[in-house]
Amino acid sequence: MNWRGEMGLSTAASVNTTPEGVQFCIFDLRRGQQEGQELDKILFFYPADLPFSTQLSVIGLSEGLITFTRIFSPEAACEVIEAERHSHVFFEAEPDIWMVMVVEKNKESEAIWRIDALRKVLMEVHSLFVMFHGSIRALLEKEPGGGLARSHLYPFIKDYLSDFLVGKKLLLPSFRDSLKERGTVQMLTVSREAAIEVQSLVKVIESCTGNAPCYSLILFQDLLVSTTLSPEDTINLFTYAVLRLTPHALSSGVSSWSYLAKGTSPHMATAFMMAHSGPFPEQFYTPRDTSPAGDNRFRVTHPLRHDKWSKGKDGFLVTDIWGMEAGTSVPATPTVLLHQTEERMYLCAHQHKNLTVIFLLPLSSILNREQGISAVKQQLLENAALKISKVEEKLSKGWGGENAYHVGGYRYLLVDGDRNVSRTSPPGKVATLTKESLLALNKLREEVDLDKSRAQWDNAGHEKELEVSIRAKNNAWVIARVTRGKELYIVLEKANETLLYASDAVEKFSNRYCNGAFSLD
Repeated sequence: MNWRGEMGLSTAASVNTTPEGVQFCIFDLRRGQQEGQELDKILFFYPADLPFSTQLSVIGLSEGLITFTRIFSPEAACEVIEAERHSHVFFEAEPDIWMVMVVEKNKESEAIWRIDALRKVLMEVHSLFVMFHGSIRALLEKEPGGGLARSHLYPFIKDYLSDFLVGKKLLLPSFRDSLKERGTVQMLTVSREAAIEVQSLVKVIESCTGNAPCYSLILFQDLLVSTTLSPEDTINLFTYAVLRLTPHALSSGVSSWSYLAKGTSPHMATAFMMAHSGPFPEQFYTPRDTSPAGDNRFRVTHPLRHDKWSKGKDGFLVTDIWGMEAGTSVPATPTVLLHQTEERMYLCAHQHKNLTVIFLLPLSSILNREQGISAVKQQLLENAALKISKVEEKLSKGWGGENAYHVGGYRYLLVDGDRNVSRTSPPGKVATLTKESLLALNKLREEVDLDKSRAQWDNAGHEKELEVSIRAKNNAWVIARVTRGKELYIVLEKANETLLYASDAVEKFSNRYCNGAFSLD
């Protein structure tokens, strides 16, 4: 079983409230177990300017909760502990390496969370970190003092959290994000004719690398068109592309995913943009290494730093994040680590209008590094430029705009857990929902999350079938259906009085847009 429990006591004595109402730490249970060495276990802490005694207090409480819950659930320790004033959200990112987020409860503010949404923030930042830097454990084994791991974790998570920053306050996913699903990709629906053109383009890209293996990912705006990567690698690279590489991310300096994921209302958009126009409050994120040499011993890249990617004249995206090639003024090509093959790859991206083509090349297959990569890029320009232009034009003509996936009368989220794909109502349409509807939806999703968690451990291997309907205070219907790895959430604010009417509306949606996957027949 996964442990989700409540503590009938206040954690005020153990957890000091910060101005942001959020604390986030990463620690290693294998480190700092000897008296006088407790600081060794801290790999990351936010805010970093808190006294070490406070940091150790938070981590010590977390350790105690993990140890206690393992008594009852050795295979899977706690996911969340609810205290009187705080929620403690846990994620074991790697064996004995824990990420814990402590969020303050405040019923008078917008800070109403869904625990699984917060856990997916922890999962996402860890997956992205490993894609660029490798596992935390590998960094600790490479440099047992912990300085190498900390020197990578602090700036990386600082840059990641900057996407949630408004002024000096972190706005983590709240009830207003209940029609979003982190850890999934959003796909573009294309015609059969366009799909054939895309498939042809993928083959041309692969031919440009000769006999060397090549993986590719193609996006139109912020939607996935094609991938030859594994599901997990697709999610990681898609997430990074939408955060920093797509035309919207390049032009705005703020990722569209971070904007959409928070469900930012229109009046917050200006404030959100202004928050990124000034410097990030470094005092919250400066690691204080207790070793004499500090973090200057290690060369650190900043893959998530804002405004560091740009589009060159040839259409290829360039960045100096990875430094320069030795003895030259040529920026070094970025690299990523694939989850499936554990192979490090060069990351190259070409952009034509709304189309972003990303291809990955194994380091082992490229001779002379930048010269070899330059040769592959030239091959792509010569052999694929016209096809890239043709695909972009065809997809643009078939694109219905930002409201392409709007369904009149419905506000919905469709999740295919087996394929890690989601589709949702456009942000502008979701923004029209009332607070009462969103709160009811958030509560509904919490119930579904809890039910799924129980089913996962009580009936291993058995698919969960579930239907839940809630009438909100504003008389809106909020409905969830879960079947065969798929989930559908619908909000009907203008529905009839009866549950029968609302259920019939869901049936119509299922039959028309989901091939009847959620029909009760």
